[in-house]
Amino acid sequence: MAPAPAKPLLRFWSNRPLALKGLVVVALPLAILLVALVSLYLASNAEKRAEDDVRRAFAIQRDTYQVHALLAEAAAGVRGFALTREERFLAPYRKAEAEIPVTMERLDAAIRDPIVRRDFQNLSDLTARKRDGLRQIVALTGPARTGPGAAALTDALGSNKSVLDRMREAIDAIQRREAVLLEQRQKRVELVRRQFLTLTAISALVGLLGSLAAVYLFSTGIVRRVRALEDNAESLARGEPLTALPEETDEVGRLAERLVRASALLRAREQDLVESEERFRLVVERVRDYGIFALDPDGVVASWNLGAERIKGWSAKEILGQHFSRFYPSETRAFLPAHMLERARREGSAEDEGWRVRKDGSRFWANVVITALRDATGTLRGFAKVTRDMTERRAVEDALRRAREEAIAASLAKSEFLSRTSHELRTPMNAILGFGQLLEIDADEFPERHKAAITQITKAGRHLLSLINDLLDISSIEAGSTELQIEPVVIADLLAEVHQLAAPLVANAGLEFRLEQPAETMTARADRRRVVQVMLNLIANAAKYAASGSFVSLACSAKHGWIRIHVEDDGPGIRPGETSRLFTAFDRLGQQDRSRIEGTGLGLALSKSLVESMGGKIGYQALPRGSRFWFTLPAKS
Repeated sequence: MAPAPAKPLLRFWSNRPLALKGLVVVALPLAILLVALVSLYLASNAEKRAEDDVRRAFAIQRDTYQVHALLAEAAAGVRGFALTREERFLAPYRKAEAEIPVTMERLDAAIRDPIVRRDFQNLSDLTARKRDGLRQIVALTGPARTGPGAAALTDALGSNKSVLDRMREAIDAIQRREAVLLEQRQKRVELVRRQFLTLTAISALVGLLGSLAAVYLFSTGIVRRVRALEDNAESLARGEPLTALPEETDEVGRLAERLVRASALLRAREQDLVESEERFRLVVERVRDYGIFALDPDGVVASWNLGAERIKGWSAKEILGQHFSRFYPSETRAFLPAHMLERARREGSAEDEGWRVRKDGSRFWANVVITALRDATGTLRGFAKVTRDMTERRAVEDALRRAREEAIAASLAKSEFLSRTSHELRTPMNAILGFGQLLEIDADEFPERHKAAITQITKAGRHLLSLINDLLDISSIEAGSTELQIEPVVIADLLAEVHQLAAPLVANAGLEFRLEQPAETMTARADRRRVVQVMLNLIANAAKYAASGSFVSLACSAKHGWIRIHVEDDGPGIRPGETSRLFTAFDRLGQQDRSRIEGTGLGLALSKSLVESMGGKIGYQALPRGSRFWFTLPAKS
């Protein structure tokens, strides 16, 4: 019954996030390794300190022996010098004087045991007395060995020897104590070394166990479940049912849950795809207006629908396995099918219209689209070919083209007729006006009724001449023979000129003629005479149709490389339903007022043609009261 809590523990571990699991798996061996390294470092330091203590003990023993040896040699040399007075015997003395202070300092720094330090202090005092005694002997050694000086030298030699014996005793005490300490330190080194080896073994064992635990955690928490996911992915690829996995809340568990949902979704989509493909097959097979069939990569027919059978005449049994080039007439069969397939391979699709051949040998005009079919890797699997019988549409298009050509010819004939007729009418009309003007000169000689007739003759003649001139202008524009003198035109001067020319006409209508000169210099590129003609047409219309108003205004503005000239009035305006007919030739608006308003119905149409021939536009804008006609001209750059 004891292992029962293992499953909840494993479940708790499996539900943790992958980031936490990865942290535990990586951090656990690292933590164990860090603890082991710290332990090994501490043990190594302890062993090093113990070894340093041993080396220090050996150094203390060596230095104490060296102090004794140096002083013994120095004493022997001094005695030899005292007996012989030869300087060569002082060499050991001088060596001792140079090395003993250094050695004593080294001993003072190395000795840490209180007992040894007490003995070392005694040794230091004896060493100082010994050195003083040796210096005294060297100083007392003179040329004679008798007298008071000899006695003092003898006493100094005796006392110096006793100091050396006492030094030997102090050194022996230090050596015995250091020997005891050395043995203790050696035992401590051995103990630390054994502890170090034990700690190393324990660290290695704990590290191994920690690594095994990390591997176990990684295996139970991730690897095992990832392998189960891999098996499910392979089952999904084969379309097989997935193996149920434990419901766990970490990333792997959520991935397994999503894989299950994806499997269900893919199955649903696969079913929808099968049903869609079946519906598509039925639709394609039943389409009658389009020939839809498939070709293999070499152009051999692989499928056939009812539309193809109706259009081309072959049944599926007769045409499957045949090359699609047999649908082409003999003059294009050798090259066009291959060219179409090559275009589809290169560009993805190819479209063409031309003659095709039915089973019975008859021809029909077809629109053909060939589309390359490639799989996910880009490999060409074949072609889809859609054919539509366009024979009837082609016949209609041919009829329309012929009708259009006939209409164009009729329009040209009309323009030619108008041009010739206008020229023929202008000659007698000029004669009529000439004789009318002669009669006007002698009008005072005629009765009143004859004067009225003469006035009516000249008025009707001028009106008819204006109509003839407009007809000539329109016919010239339509024939493309209008000659324009495009040049820079200063708009301010042009407005002033037009205002002066049209002022009597506006004044006769009882209206105020307003001119708004531009604030800046504006220059357009246009035909000056034609621009004046357009502006006079617009002003004349405003004066005629806005007689019930109070003013006619002429102004201009410049914007974005264009100069805009507009004529405004405050008359009754134009009814919204009639604005679309404004620029139509011979269409006079306000038929109810024709009896009292003169006009040819050509002014606005002619103005539109003139403005557009100069590269501009013309238009109309309704105002709250009145109308605004405007046109644009390109500004001089």
